[in-house]
Amino acid sequence: MHETELDRERHVVAELYGRLDALREDTAQRLAAVRRQNAGGTHQARGERDAYARLYEDRILQLREVEPRLVFGRLQLQAPVVSEPAATDPLRDPRLRYVGRIGLRDDDEHTVLLDWRAPQASAFYQATAANPLGVAARRRLTMRDREVLRVDDEVFDARLLREGGRHDEVSGDAALMAALMTQRTGRMNDIVATIQSEQDRIIRFPLRDALVVQGGPGTGKTAVALHRAAYLLYAHRQRLEGSGVLVVGPTRAFLTYIEEVLPSLGETGVVMQSLGELFPGVSADVDDAPPTARLKGSKQMVSLIHRAVQSRQRVPSEPAVVEIDGERIVVEPALVADALHRAQRAGKPHNVARVTFVKHALTTLTARLAEQLRAKGRTLDDEDLAVLREDVRTSYDVRVLLNTAWLPLTPQKLLADLYARPRWLAELTPRWSEEKRALLHRPREAAFTISDVPLLDEAAEVLGEVPDARQQASRRAAKEQRKRDLRVARAAIADAGAESFVTAEQLVDHAEGHDDGLTTAERAAADRTWTYGHVVVDEAQELSPMQWRLLVRRCPMKSFTIVGDIAQASSGRSALDGGRGWAETVGPFFGSHWRLEELTVNYRTPAQIARPAEAFAREHGLPITPARAVREGDWPVREVRAGGRDRPAGDEVLVDAVVDAVAHDRGVERSGTLAVIVPADLADVAADAVVGRFGQEAGRGAAGLVRPIVVLTAQDAKGLEFDAVVIADPDAVAAESPRGASALYVAMTRPTQRLTLVRR
Repeated sequence: MHETELDRERHVVAELYGRLDALREDTAQRLAAVRRQNAGGTHQARGERDAYARLYEDRILQLREVEPRLVFGRLQLQAPVVSEPAATDPLRDPRLRYVGRIGLRDDDEHTVLLDWRAPQASAFYQATAANPLGVAARRRLTMRDREVLRVDDEVFDARLLREGGRHDEVSGDAALMAALMTQRTGRMNDIVATIQSEQDRIIRFPLRDALVVQGGPGTGKTAVALHRAAYLLYAHRQRLEGSGVLVVGPTRAFLTYIEEVLPSLGETGVVMQSLGELFPGVSADVDDAPPTARLKGSKQMVSLIHRAVQSRQRVPSEPAVVEIDGERIVVEPALVADALHRAQRAGKPHNVARVTFVKHALTTLTARLAEQLRAKGRTLDDEDLAVLREDVRTSYDVRVLLNTAWLPLTPQKLLADLYARPRWLAELTPRWSEEKRALLHRPREAAFTISDVPLLDEAAEVLGEVPDARQQASRRAAKEQRKRDLRVARAAIADAGAESFVTAEQLVDHAEGHDDGLTTAERAAADRTWTYGHVVVDEAQELSPMQWRLLVRRCPMKSFTIVGDIAQASSGRSALDGGRGWAETVGPFFGSHWRLEELTVNYRTPAQIARPAEAFAREHGLPITPARAVREGDWPVREVRAGGRDRPAGDEVLVDAVVDAVAHDRGVERSGTLAVIVPADLADVAADAVVGRFGQEAGRGAAGLVRPIVVLTAQDAKGLEFDAVVIADPDAVAAESPRGASALYVAMTRPTQRLTLVRR
């Protein structure tokens, strides 16, 4: 590469970073000015001031997060028929388009850096020699901090080769290969600079229906899903910013691994939750044994929960005597039954309908009490009747009677009672076997599991909340106030000259959130009834039917990006269990409104590892998606046997061999990340041994991902990638669950460089 070309790009990149610094400084000055303002005494004035402050703070955060590799490429467009003189400044040359993480404009509102998500940037990922899309050459910039280390060109127009002597500059895969060979850090990096055509097409797929992305290990499913979320927020900002985007992953470890990707793309407001965090107030990180998880994940739990709630609405079998301010009244079962049936006919959730039940019961009891008093010679007017009704409402006996007939319930109490009361469960499930019921039995104080979360959500739907008349009136008033605030905000934005990065809706949303100090994403995560504009589901092959029901409730418009691999389904609750495919899994929830796309290139796993992993998968009948590995790799799979061939090694000998295998691999490459994947029953012993040998270099589970060496189970490792992997007792990993072959297949495809199998 000519030195002058490298120098030119370094000058351009320095100018772009200078513009980034100027925007940061300008935003910081605006923030300081807003904070100095005396907003007066009105709540609205203080709300507007603080809303502006939070918007400027968010903008500063965005500008800081995109600092690494701000610009990573350049398009040189084919010359028009009528020749135009090239501009002396590359950033203002109409034939050149620089592509980066966000869009930047100069003081004259001229675009100097094109956001990678903009339609004009799609050719950076889609152009080929056969279909150049109007592009003469594509240049990729390799960066370290703010320095350009090298440039690599792909030339599509032969005239450039002849005229410019650039025949030595064609190096189309250099940037991709460099990225693939880069050592892992325990966190996923974005792939924005090296998105391939197949991936880009899926990322930019229109926002309609549900998109299912099937791909084998290493095909970039997770990266594609996250970049698609960033793209949709850019392309459909007005639609999605108010409702938000939810990203769902299988575990907290997985979310820790991917959490830096979206901020690096300029998106900081996305809600990210694991399957155990989808019900506010519950954070489950362990699951039931496979048979129990499978039962809890099945659709038959829907009818069970409905029956459980209905059974809490019951008519007493015998008359009851209640005392009201000294008067004793006999309450026949028919009185309670009439109030109960009136409430049930409304078809409202349990706790909401209870208000109707109580209202009718109190009215009837008040009339009965008044009739009894009149029979004793008392004269009652309307004011007396109001006092009597209050006496009835506050009577201890009446409260006990009504609560016995129709008790208000929380989802947590309903589920805990269902699990802890075998006789009640038996009444609700007369056709179940005792063995099946026993799968649900557990102490009342036991923590909720991952498979309980969708059941809590289902119960919340059936139970509902007790409506508050004052809250309803407040909501109506707030709706009208929002309309007025939007008109004021539009005028304020125009006066402040802030149209380029804030909308009236954003400003009002921030102002409305002033009292609680929460962002839209934080409020969405805390509100079970929040409906999102789009949902991204990763490792979707693991979801049960009940988890799908929950997620569809979170997005009634059914705008989903669903990524997964049928062959990697390994959890006991998976809807794919039993060999079912995507059509049988998503069809019941999306009907015909979904589309399947496949990723067919393996970017992570070198061929020397991918081949034996795929051979193992085929041997065990796993429905893998064939994928072509883009590189051969430098290390074949290494196999080590602990103990002798004639006698399998015990746990102690196996663990010693695993520690030695880790030491051997660290001798090959000291830096980079290494995962020790072990059977679940060996996790504690193996973690103690590895940490004991390698000290601060090693850790365990999600918290250990920040260490160079981490000990994980096969389930913990799903969706993650490492430079090297050591698998302890592969046969035990495969045997520890009904779909253990999938678990071992997952474990074998985590490394980007080296794989070691330690057998007994």
